[in-house]
Amino acid sequence: MIGSYPLPGWLEHASLHLDAFGPDDVGELQEDAVIAAVHDQVAAGLDVISDGEQTRLDFNLSFYGYLEGIELEGSPPRRWGPPAHDQRGRHLVSGELTAPRGLGVVAELERLRRVAPPGPRLKASVPGPYTLAGRLVPNADYPDRWALTEALLPLVRDELVALVAAGCEEIGVDEPSMSCYAYREDPERFVEIFNRTVETIAGRTRISTHLCFGNYKGRAVAPRRYAPLFPAFLGVRADEIHVEMASRELAELEVVGQIAEHADAAVGVVDVKSYWIEPPEEIAARVRRALRVAPPERLVFSTDCGLSQTARWAARQKLANLVTGVRLVRDEL
Repeated sequence: MIGSYPLPGWLEHASLHLDAFGPDDVGELQEDAVIAAVHDQVAAGLDVISDGEQTRLDFNLSFYGYLEGIELEGSPPRRWGPPAHDQRGRHLVSGELTAPRGLGVVAELERLRRVAPPGPRLKASVPGPYTLAGRLVPNADYPDRWALTEALLPLVRDELVALVAAGCEEIGVDEPSMSCYAYREDPERFVEIFNRTVETIAGRTRISTHLCFGNYKGRAVAPRRYAPLFPAFLGVRADEIHVEMASRELAELEVVGQIAEHADAAVGVVDVKSYWIEPPEEIAARVRRALRVAPPERLVFSTDCGLSQTARWAARQKLANLVTGVRLVRDEL
C-alpha cells in the first residue's frame, strides 16, 4: 500500500467519544486498529506493509498537533455540501515553528513492529515539508509557502533521521502537493527541496515517494497529468517513485519506463476511487502492459493512492486481487 488503510468503524465511533476513555484505553484502541490493518495486508499477501496510518487524522493532518508555533485551526470556510478542501481549516502561525517531540512516526513504527508477523518488510511514511506547509497561513516571519516549507524541512528531516536510527526498512516521503502543483510551479525547485529533505538518509534506507493528484473524499484536486513533473522528477533521490495509473486507464504509461531507467517504478494498478473490484485477470493485464515499458526487476505494483477513503470491505478485496493478479504474471515469467 501507499500507507493509509480505512479505519475500522468502531475506531471512528470511539474517536467521537474520546472523553469516555482513559489514555490506556486510547492506546488499546490504536493498537487494535493497527492489528486489524496488518491482518488485512498479511492475509492479502503483500510483500511490504504499513500500520495503515491508523493513529492519524488523514495522512498528514495529525502532524500539526506536534508543531509548536501554530494555533490549531478554527472553523473551516465551508462546512456543508459536496466534500472539498475548503471544508478543512488552516492553522495560523504564531511563533517559531518547532517540533520538540518529533513528529510521532517513530512511535508508529514501534507499534507496527510489536504487532507485525515475521516476513513482510515494514514501511513508514512521512509527509514532506511542502505538503505540510499547505495548511499553514503565512505571516510576516514566514511570508509565503516557500518560507514555511524551509522552516518545516529540518523538522521532517530530523524525523527521517530518527526513523533510520530506529532501523526503519523503508520510508515513504510523500509530497502529493508537488505533483498537484507542478503545472504552475517550478518542478526543479521541488526536486531540490525533496533532495535536501532526504539528504541525510539517502543510501541508509529505502526511500520511496508517492506522486498523485489528491484523494480527499475520493476526489482529485489537480490536473491529472505527469508531463509537468518529468523529466525533472527523475532527479529525486528516491529508490522508488510511485505513480497513479489505474484511475487514469494507464495514461502516460511511458513515464514508468522513464522512471525505471533511474529508480524502481511503483505502478498504481488498483483504482482506490472506484468501487469496481478489479478481478485478478485485469490486474495481470495492467502488469503486462507495464512490462512493455520497464523490466520486471524495476517494477513494483501497488494501489493508486492510500486506501483511507475506500470502504474496508472493498479495500480488503482489492488488495487480495492485487496480489493474485501480480502472482499470475510472476508465474508466467
